[in-house]
Amino acid sequence: METAESLRRSIHVAEELQSVVKTMKALAGVNIRQFERAAHAVAEYNRTIEMGLQIALQRLPAHALPPKHPPGVRLGAIVFGSDQGMCGQLNDQVVSHASRALEKLAVRRESQVTLAVGVRAAGQLESLGRTLEGSVQVPSSTAGITAAVEEVLRKIDEWHFERGIEFVVLFNARPVSGAWYRVRGVRLLPVDREWINGLKAKRWPSKVIPMFTMEETALFQALIREYLFVSLFRAFAESLASENSSRLASMQVAEHNIEDRLRTLNSESRQFRQTSITDELLDIISSFEALRGKQRP
Repeated sequence: METAESLRRSIHVAEELQSVVKTMKALAGVNIRQFERAAHAVAEYNRTIEMGLQIALQRLPAHALPPKHPPGVRLGAIVFGSDQGMCGQLNDQVVSHASRALEKLAVRRESQVTLAVGVRAAGQLESLGRTLEGSVQVPSSTAGITAAVEEVLRKIDEWHFERGIEFVVLFNARPVSGAWYRVRGVRLLPVDREWINGLKAKRWPSKVIPMFTMEETALFQALIREYLFVSLFRAFAESLASENSSRLASMQVAEHNIEDRLRTLNSESRQFRQTSITDELLDIISSFEALRGKQRP
């Protein structure tokens, strides 16, 4: 049976935990907003890149375009997870989605290599028997995304030039609305030929066509490099926004449970005090009756 002291201690611990949860909720809300803004900003930059590609493609020879069908000999996969906990089922869902999608591809498992973003996703991928090429630390703010993107790009270059890997796919969570997100898989390389053809056939929005003096193949390759940077930056920003959305949802559930626990503890504390007061009054009455009985002749 709990004592008054143990009840007070339990209430104090629950209130401290409630304060921590509220702080984490506030931080998650702020982080969601900043990562969503980053994703929106990079989407605008991506539009500029597409317009540049649209112009460069007008003079680009057909042999310089990416192949119609991606090579299927070797594959590199980049799976975006988290470094921190309390983000619900995000890592489980991303890793499970990536594993199922990779099994369906016409590439043997021994010819697939994986780069994990976040130590938690890395651990789960290893437990599934995936060949892991290391992990990239998840940035804690938008300022750290650029460095993380550059690290991933170096790994992609290493795959391409040293190991002949030309087929690269991304798996990350993407915010939908509120605390909801959806896991998606995107082919990063080779660049989608249909997307390229669509840009080439797209009508320019004005009557003035921009000119350029740079060699068209070099310009195309530079713009594709920027496209890769933007795609990875967006994947990082969307994954981080989804992680914080999932954490916010988890903290809301935790806060609700703590409030229920506090109500129960406070009710037990009030009942305990009432019982103690009643027992003390009964003791006083009993003592009074006993003393009065002794004083009678």
